[in-house]
Amino acid sequence: MDSALIPEGVQRCSFRRFIIWIAILHVPVLIGVVGAILCWGLALNQTNMNNNFPFGLWIAADLGVIALGGGAFFTGFLRYIIKIDDLKNIVNYAVVIGVICYASALGILAIDIGQPLRGWFIFWHANVHSMLTEVAFCISCYFMVLCIEYLPLVLENRQIYKYAFPHSFAHHLHEAMPTIAAVGVFLSCFHQGSLGGVPGVLYGRPFAYREGFLVWPWTFFLFILSAMACGPTFTILITKITELFSGKKLVKNATIDILAKIAGGLTALYMVLKIMDTLGWFNLVKKAGAPVSSFYANQPYGYWVLATELGLGVLAAIILIIRPLRQNQPLLILACVSNCTAIVMNRWIMTVQSLAVPVMSFDKFVSYHPNWVEWATTLLPVWAGAIVIMISYRYLPIFPQERELNPYPL
Repeated sequence: MDSALIPEGVQRCSFRRFIIWIAILHVPVLIGVVGAILCWGLALNQTNMNNNFPFGLWIAADLGVIALGGGAFFTGFLRYIIKIDDLKNIVNYAVVIGVICYASALGILAIDIGQPLRGWFIFWHANVHSMLTEVAFCISCYFMVLCIEYLPLVLENRQIYKYAFPHSFAHHLHEAMPTIAAVGVFLSCFHQGSLGGVPGVLYGRPFAYREGFLVWPWTFFLFILSAMACGPTFTILITKITELFSGKKLVKNATIDILAKIAGGLTALYMVLKIMDTLGWFNLVKKAGAPVSSFYANQPYGYWVLATELGLGVLAAIILIIRPLRQNQPLLILACVSNCTAIVMNRWIMTVQSLAVPVMSFDKFVSYHPNWVEWATTLLPVWAGAIVIMISYRYLPIFPQERELNPYPL
């Protein structure tokens, strides 16, 4: 029965081996579930968060995973709006990764708010003056868009697709995909930007505060650009990891090269603007009478954090822009890891580090270390996402080039 569900013309591991791996991954998933139950049942005092750190590992992970999931909306934009036809061979996987990332973001937020039964307050009692309200609406709506984009893959399962209604419905969804993708781009740009705008408007937190254009701080635009730059590299990275574990070539190098080249150009542009933003911030705090060194005087948040973030981003941009370098597989993977790490570091810096830096003369520096509950629940979406990828890869036609690249006698 299992073999009848596998896409035609491709080979998968035995069902027994598949189930064993699923069972192994359920162990850390259950540990994460225990952590979530502790938070919901005994409140957030189960974590190391306090009045100094109402935002901790969860919010940094949440912002990071949303940026990494940007590959879905941007790859969809390139495929359906810009009409780069070669990207049809990887856009399905970008959608799968996007669904996982945004489901993870919503799941982390459900734990982070401490009282998930009141989560609906965000929508019913919306604070229309808060950027986070717009973020909540856009993330929720975009997750629904991603589910709609994922639905045709489910309907194209070998057994489901035999029936007339799923076949016809999947066809109509494919025809509507440019419109759906356009809606996704609109929603993504707004919530990515607003996530950057939140720390940017905190004038009481000079480490994060930025000047900007009209009502938007520069961080609003930098968060959008960084998501567009790192999202595709995360898609490439997960594709390479999937190829490693499956032992197969799933996407042609030419397709990967197109996505890497575009990501390289965007990363280079982002790094130029990021460096300009950093220099502008240096000047801003000097005018306010605060030495720049005061923001990096306390470990572990020394100058090395800034140097690492910028250095990894520049390294990724150089590798991705220069064709011979990005076509070297180890260097390509290094560039993808560097780019994703730099962006996740940026999200951590703009949230946790911003809260750590004292803003009053009587304030003390307080360091923050997540406990096991925070780590277990933060990593929960990683293991759950791996299970979703395994099931999707086994039963859904995600990679159009797989049969061509891996001939399998029927």
